[in-house]
Amino acid sequence: MDPFDAGAGGILRQPKAVWATAGASVVAFMGIGLVDPILPSIAKGLDATASQVSLLFTSYFLITAIAMLVTGFVSSRIGGKKTLLLGLALVVVFAGLAGTSGSVGELVGFRAGWGLGNALFVSTALAVIVGAAAGGSAAAILLYESALGLGMACGPLLGALLGDASWRYPFFGTAFLMAVGFLCITAFLKEQPKPARRTSLLDPLKALGHGGLASAAVSSFFYNYTFFTVLAFTPFVLDMTPYKSGAVFFAWGVLLAVFSVFAAPRLQKRFGSLKVLGGSLVLLAIDVLVLGYGNHTAAIVCTILSGAFIGVNNTVYTELALGVSDAPRPVASAGYNFVRWFAAAAAPFFAPKIEEWTDVHIPFVVAAVTAVLGALVVVVRRKALTHDAEELEPKHAVEDSVAVFAN
Repeated sequence: MDPFDAGAGGILRQPKAVWATAGASVVAFMGIGLVDPILPSIAKGLDATASQVSLLFTSYFLITAIAMLVTGFVSSRIGGKKTLLLGLALVVVFAGLAGTSGSVGELVGFRAGWGLGNALFVSTALAVIVGAAAGGSAAAILLYESALGLGMACGPLLGALLGDASWRYPFFGTAFLMAVGFLCITAFLKEQPKPARRTSLLDPLKALGHGGLASAAVSSFFYNYTFFTVLAFTPFVLDMTPYKSGAVFFAWGVLLAVFSVFAAPRLQKRFGSLKVLGGSLVLLAIDVLVLGYGNHTAAIVCTILSGAFIGVNNTVYTELALGVSDAPRPVASAGYNFVRWFAAAAAPFFAPKIEEWTDVHIPFVVAAVTAVLGALVVVVRRKALTHDAEELEPKHAVEDSVAVFAN
């Protein structure tokens, strides 16, 4: 059945509960890149350095990484709807408080609370959408993937539009939109059945005992350092107005979504997962080197182009993480994300520090090296990563990509 079919069960004929959850998911994913265009404005408004402001990403993703061990534990006990509402409530509170911050320390702390709420919501939303959807999971998964891509692309755009007036407005805007999502889910979503088996806090860590999953997680750790150097440090290098910076990262997000959903499966089918991943990581390394050493125009072009490589990498890493071991997908995903999100927390902290210790080029050299290290892990551990990974059907790429990002 065509998921775009307007008939019963198609993407356009879903219950209000599904649309409410998907809409809130768009805003949740927007929160990741929301602060990108306004990082220089925040630094100026709070009289902070680039390294201090970059802690907005560090605190957010550090809490997100730790929360990977908690979200399954919580949702398997209180149910999907309550977990969604708890996550939304935390985002509303902490995003609103972030807009009132009088210092960068307060803002970083509130951003950490926001990260916990976002982790609880995003990790549960896919399961809720699939459970509430009409006509099977295909249309629901496509709808969720669309929400993911739209949120990643539009987050910087919203940050630019609201942040042009004041860096505080994007935080207030997010709090308002998530409050609307809270009300919609309260009104339209019925409680979902609880899982038959409760997830323990240690299940994701036990899953990492599998050599293939651990290899995928370590390689992705290095890759994510590169990814979030681009996302969190590049705005300071570009040094553009919020509008222009937002446009750059909107284009970046569009490429990320398109290459993740459409290009990666086709490349995998033709060349194989490991060759595609290794090649894409090397190309990303070259891209960030040019970004760091090129002129301003080259930096803009390479920032946008990195979205294509990042989109391909996200999809292939997801398939490896979910197909390489026998652990249940949510458990394998949680263990994998527990490792990789630590790099998302590390890069925004270290990149500005490295610039302070050396010069503006070296953070991108380090990012290029970590991308190559990720490729080397793939090469050295290819036998462990090949188990079941190459046999994964490319048609499952979107479903798996959503599952691993959500968890």
